[in-house]
Amino acid sequence: MFGIGGGELFVIIAVVLMLFGSDKIPDIARGLAKGLAQIKNATNDIKHEITKSVEESKIIDDLKETVQVDELKKSVGIDELKESINVDQFNPLSDIKSEIDKKAEDFENITGPIKRMK
Repeated sequence: MFGIGGGELFVIIAVVLMLFGSDKIPDIARGLAKGLAQIKNATNDIKHEITKSVEESKIIDDLKETVQVDELKKSVGIDELKESINVDQFNPLSDIKSEIDKKAEDFENITGPIKRMK
């Protein structure tokens, strides 16, 4: 929670209690909750207005019509790049996995006789 530990939280609560007193804290908490609710409602209203204006102006539909994804891929040459690059050669996890498998096999070879002796 925001990088605050238990001891730090205890000190903050103690300071708040000393500054405001126990009778004022519920009023302060209600005020903060109302303020946060107003901020949340305002941001939701702004998001709603932005999406509404985008839908009304049909910007996304116009963009979809003007930009064809397949044509864009062909013009950039993404498919040719994918075919020319061997993805497995850049995968460091395959090297690590093979090393782990080798070490596991070595470990089994070493501990095999020990397990049989029991």
